[in-house]
Amino acid sequence: MPPRNLLKNLPPPGPDEDFETLFEAGAMRIERIVSHRNASPPGFWYDQAGDEWVMLVQGTAELEFDDGRRIALAPGDWLVIPAGRRHRVASTGPDTVWLAVHGTKA
Repeated sequence: MPPRNLLKNLPPPGPDEDFETLFEAGAMRIERIVSHRNASPPGFWYDQAGDEWVMLVQGTAELEFDDGRRIALAPGDWLVIPAGRRHRVASTGPDTVWLAVHGTKA
């Protein structure tokens, strides 16, 4: 299988983020998320059953948590979002690319 490039063939801007599963095995899923000035809808919160490791590869983004905390991310920044930690995408810049690794809670 030839190598692929995370930053090539980005989907065009649209009203929603684009999620592409790159690899999935057992309890782990790796996905590329592409955002073009997207944000979660007002009042929407991700509340995931498993932990998530997320890294901003390119662009800019700000995450918001249900306790009011906001975290601005620059390329190369990463964090772990524990299972059940409600969060949302507050904002992103153009051509923003994320790498997310999802796992289930043991």
